[in-house]
Amino acid sequence: MDIIENKRYGSERALYGIYDTVVNNCRFEGEEDGESALKECRKIQVKNCFFDLRYPLWHADGLKMGKTEMTQNCRAALWYDNYVLIRDSKLNGIKAVRECKNVTIENCEVVSPEFGWKSAGLTLKDAVLDSEYAFLESRYISAENLNFTGKYSFQYVKNVIIKNSVLNTKDAFWHAKNVTVTDCVLDGEYSGWYSEGLTLIRCHIKGTQPFCYCKNLKLVDCTTENCDLAFEYSDVRASINGGIVSVKNPRKGRIIADEIGETIHTADSRYPCRAKIEIRNKK
Repeated sequence: MDIIENKRYGSERALYGIYDTVVNNCRFEGEEDGESALKECRKIQVKNCFFDLRYPLWHADGLKMGKTEMTQNCRAALWYDNYVLIRDSKLNGIKAVRECKNVTIENCEVVSPEFGWKSAGLTLKDAVLDSEYAFLESRYISAENLNFTGKYSFQYVKNVIIKNSVLNTKDAFWHAKNVTVTDCVLDGEYSGWYSEGLTLIRCHIKGTQPFCYCKNLKLVDCTTENCDLAFEYSDVRASINGGIVSVKNPRKGRIIADEIGETIHTADSRYPCRAKIEIRNKK
């Protein structure tokens, strides 16, 4: 492979179209304010680099990046890329990943509003992610040991597996399909509305009005905190260890808990609500 190292680039398309190349200890910055520094590259390795310019890695195919920093000025950094591995790096700037395929992010810190939209094959492991609106309309997502903070996340996603993670987010998993969340903390409001095939296993769930209008919702050995008005108009099978504040108008299925503060069946319900609600017998 060719090697480019210890250089500074500020012009537009500075390394456009390079291939089979290692880019080491280079800085992409400067008054030239050039964009698209590494656009249309193939089989490149980016190591120990610094990016402070827009749109650096569009249409890259076969990218490995490590120990690299992208500043908040590095907006829309990775778009339309395929087969990307990013390790031990810091990614800042809005819209960091969009319409990409097969992207793996390991041991990274990411601060990026509108992260991971309309992508497929996203893997995050041992990562910290702060994103106001993350993963919109993406599919085939895998996350493990992810510490996520944001307002809205995982909306309109399909085929998602999340393990051993902390998700601090409201309006998570709206309209999501085929999602399994295991051994996680889900801390937010209005989680999971309109989802289909959402399964939570041994999760701790916090926040008001979770899981309304759901189809094929499953909670397996979960715990709750400050969860009121849960399961309205949902098809749900839930096993809750401990208590839940209140359950409102679940449409069908079975809910069992050690304690339910209030069961609400309103006269103005728009649908027949025939779910079986049980208090667990304690021996």
